[in-house]
Amino acid sequence: MSRRTPALIAAAVLLPLALTACSSSSSDGATTATGDKAAAKSDGFPYTVKNCGVTTTFEAPPKRVVTMNQHVTEIMLELGLKKSLVGTAYLDDQVLPKYAEDYASVPVIAKEYPSYEQVLATDPDFVYGGYGSAFTAGDGRSREALRKSGIESRLNTESCTKGDQPMDTLYEEIREVGRTFGVTDRAEAWIKQAKADNAATAKKLADLKPVPVFVYDSGDKTAFTAGGEGIGNELIERAGGTNVFADLDKPFGDASWENVVARKPEVIVIYDYGATTVEQKKKRLLTDPALADVPAIKNKRFAVMPLSDAVLGVRVPAAVDKLAAQLHPGATTP
Repeated sequence: MSRRTPALIAAAVLLPLALTACSSSSSDGATTATGDKAAAKSDGFPYTVKNCGVTTTFEAPPKRVVTMNQHVTEIMLELGLKKSLVGTAYLDDQVLPKYAEDYASVPVIAKEYPSYEQVLATDPDFVYGGYGSAFTAGDGRSREALRKSGIESRLNTESCTKGDQPMDTLYEEIREVGRTFGVTDRAEAWIKQAKADNAATAKKLADLKPVPVFVYDSGDKTAFTAGGEGIGNELIERAGGTNVFADLDKPFGDASWENVVARKPEVIVIYDYGATTVEQKKKRLLTDPALADVPAIKNKRFAVMPLSDAVLGVRVPAAVDKLAAQLHPGATTP
């Protein structure tokens, strides 16, 4: 999936577009983003945050935001920030019904990733990307290039955080976005509810044996799957499963079919997105002779998740509960 693995594309020639930049560089390389300082003081500004190696001090909330990738768009909408959005791009599937009306009010500037010039045309002061590929340097959209045009940025921290508990990373993602936009109370309310939802699911699963799970995202010669570093792995564990590729030290990666067979998953979780349907993915797995002895194939045990459920965004707590119901049918009814 190209949006999760930066493409090796020749550097684009950037148009010398001049923007009115509202930023100034500090002596340590950090940038100060300025705005309506008087209105911001009561919301805890100035606010300094280090995100994926980039340090920014905000004097006030960003006012003109472009989001790239669905899960960060939904974070903004969940926090009631639709009026800050001047453009969005790249859906994996449909936005949740609760966001549909707000999403429809935001201009879609590209079906997939916009060009650098398309981003600049919205006159943004902030760009929020979901995957590292949102800021591919070869496409001209690097965070450094944006900053040179007076545009600050944020990358969803699943793309740059390793070795921690991804659910805690999700809480911190929501908290930092809330602080950045001066809606701390909304962010903390979401975190409180998410923790309660996760606790309720854990209670239902307390006495159940974990089920070995293989995630099939895509792939033919190899299987593109969920590794052990991302929220996808923790989602499986919290849903009463064990990811058979938890030893893959990244959120997503390739696994050999021989290893799929050797690790004997009892359930295959299919990520649903894009042009290849769930039924097509099932057919590919069920008709592969090499997989015939895999328990999940023998018993035709599949679970299905929209891709947007399995990345670091506001869907995760509900997605844990939905996956639990598929891994342990009948056992998770309150």
